[in-house]
Amino acid sequence: MCYHDLNISESSAGRIALKLELQPEYPQQPSLLMRGNGSEQEQPLKFLEQADGYDYFTIELTTPQPFEYALHVTTPGQIRWITPKGEEHDRLPHNWFRYPPQSRAPLTTGQAAPNLGKLPIRDESPPRQLFETPAWVRNAVFYQIFVERFARGEPARDPLGVQPWGSPPTNGNFMGGNLQGILDRLDYLTDLGITALYLTPIFHSPSNHKYDTQDYFMVDPQFGDLELLRQLVDACHQRGLRVVLDGVFNHCSDQNPFFLDVKRYGPQSRYWNWFHIRNWPFPDHFGNHDEVLQWYDCWWGFHTLPKLNYHHPEVEEYFLNVATYWLREAGVDGWRLDVPNEVIQSFWPKFRRAVKAVNPNAYIVGEIWDDASSWLQGDQFDAVMNYRFQKALMGYFAEEQMDTHAFDHTLRYLLQDYPEPATAVMLNLLGSHDTARPMTVVHRRDEGSHALESLKLMAAMQFTCTGAPCIYYGDEIGMEGDKDPDCRRCYPWDWEQQAEKRGQRSELLDYYKKLIAVRKDNPALRHGVFHTLEADPHHQFYAFERHSPDNHCIVALNRSDHDHALPLSPDLLATELLSNHPIRDDHVTVPARQAIIVHLAALDAKALAQRLYWGGLNQTATARKLNEQGMPHPAGRKWQQKDIAALV
Repeated sequence: MCYHDLNISESSAGRIALKLELQPEYPQQPSLLMRGNGSEQEQPLKFLEQADGYDYFTIELTTPQPFEYALHVTTPGQIRWITPKGEEHDRLPHNWFRYPPQSRAPLTTGQAAPNLGKLPIRDESPPRQLFETPAWVRNAVFYQIFVERFARGEPARDPLGVQPWGSPPTNGNFMGGNLQGILDRLDYLTDLGITALYLTPIFHSPSNHKYDTQDYFMVDPQFGDLELLRQLVDACHQRGLRVVLDGVFNHCSDQNPFFLDVKRYGPQSRYWNWFHIRNWPFPDHFGNHDEVLQWYDCWWGFHTLPKLNYHHPEVEEYFLNVATYWLREAGVDGWRLDVPNEVIQSFWPKFRRAVKAVNPNAYIVGEIWDDASSWLQGDQFDAVMNYRFQKALMGYFAEEQMDTHAFDHTLRYLLQDYPEPATAVMLNLLGSHDTARPMTVVHRRDEGSHALESLKLMAAMQFTCTGAPCIYYGDEIGMEGDKDPDCRRCYPWDWEQQAEKRGQRSELLDYYKKLIAVRKDNPALRHGVFHTLEADPHHQFYAFERHSPDNHCIVALNRSDHDHALPLSPDLLATELLSNHPIRDDHVTVPARQAIIVHLAALDAKALAQRLYWGGLNQTATARKLNEQGMPHPAGRKWQQKDIAALV
């Protein structure tokens, strides 16, 4: 590794000084690639000094603000690019440094400073005010649908070359899923307990995944049209389901008319500055990803995905119109934003204002895999897809590579990193169209009987932790699949006729239904404060409580092969919610590789009488104890033996 540290500061009015610290492993020359206001330039850094075992390079610039920049270091035989996270790559990273720097969540009094690692920029921005997020998300259970693979409703809309439903997925094949298929399966979703749908992109695109938008104002003909989308949204709303669309605003398809115009007319195109063009005309064929970047910026070097230039005001205006159009015309309830960290950050406050002006209750959730503090300060997103949560659950329950202390620390940091309004509506997922299926991850560790048990433990954690749970279609029946594209298999609607997996899938589906019902019936699991009760790495046991003013629950998860006893207060009435069985002792046994959810309530006369009677007292002695403890009788008299008989 050559990179060590980077600092940037304003040396004088309008001038920026950048200082790069490198390990002197080889002869090396760093350069800075900077872009802003639609232009791009590259300048070398000057050697400053060698001190304390490091080489120091510097550059001073007069620049437009804001701007983005990338750094690369040339050594004999190679060029190494430095990412904002301090990592090194052999090609231009898809995310650039930004100036002014992105803000971070402020520390509160008494909070220890986090380990920032190799942050390239330190920002001392003042704390932002707390903000409001949509109240409905706190109660929501989301279901992510990869539209092309969920359900086939209108065969007449099938694209050319469609393959039989359930064929092995590839990057390029089609199975015929569409909006009508979703509309036809709403009974299944409402029976499961779903209250919100997140649909992967539905706009006109050449691919099966639709993350390469060709026309942002048109539903893909393979999926339907505007009228069918309206029917779907209306039908969902009638059933109490919200609908969130997927917006791919960082890049588009190379078949998009704006980019085709650039390809044809070059600098004469009115859309020339809508993209980051380096050279023109483009070749008929591209080689590797690095070669593409000689001509224009694109997402991760894929020539079919040219990157949009948000320094151009027309690009901003266009996508603000896209965002509001679908809220108005189709009545959708929010946006999931694809790779929003790769879009210049100054765009997102404008996006939020535009969306909230049309629908103040719209949900804005970004796809950011790491720390999202700078996007969750009240002026941009409501929440993000909680991939940090997903990674923790996979590490602890599926792969079993994380101990209980580390798992607890990870969860508590997740709950502290962001303002409470954002934390409460985080999209908590176990799988997505970009990750291997939980069942497949578990099977890598254990092909035996524990696979289903591990899935249940993860699901129990997902539905009881702070945030809104999101089921990736088919995870509720244990669908399998490795990373993209294998995780995008067709939903097997005939699974009940498949004897081999029928029992396991039915058991898991019933468990999901029970979890959703328990979450719905207990406000503490949706709004309550989170507090760790026990994190025992030796016994691989984890327990926490969620409590709200009118509801109190304990969740216990036992990852080990041995039963574990969890003490309970003798002054409270306890009921295990998944089995709906009362707990009669001052403790509860959590079976090996199982989860329990316990509801706690104050003892009333009936509950106390049952506890005393079941504890061994006869009816007369039970009545005497009720009187001694001052438990009032509804008739205003003393408790008698005959009263106890009615209670127990």
